[in-house]
Amino acid sequence: MTFPGPRPIHGDTVHISIDTTTLVFTGTTTCQGILEAGRGYVELTLPDADPEQRRALERCKSYGWDLYRDGALLYSSPPLILSTTKRTDDGALVVKGSPS
Repeated sequence: MTFPGPRPIHGDTVHISIDTTTLVFTGTTTCQGILEAGRGYVELTLPDADPEQRRALERCKSYGWDLYRDGALLYSSPPLILSTTKRTDDGALVVKGSPS
């Protein structure tokens, strides 16, 4: 699939692959391509339910993910290098990465 554009893609489940581990987040999830200082990134906004999953994601260097809605695959990311993670005011986790 291509890199996501500026229009958000909304799903309800995301499977994130880190090394040999797959983290599954369920709940309102959004991905969106952004451009900062001439470089393309993708932001993935996740529900922040499990602190262990959040910590594993914050410690990783690279990852990839598949976004689903009602069991149908909406988007499969290319391999990404983690740029930043942050929490929003409502507790969601925002993960930003760029293609490797």
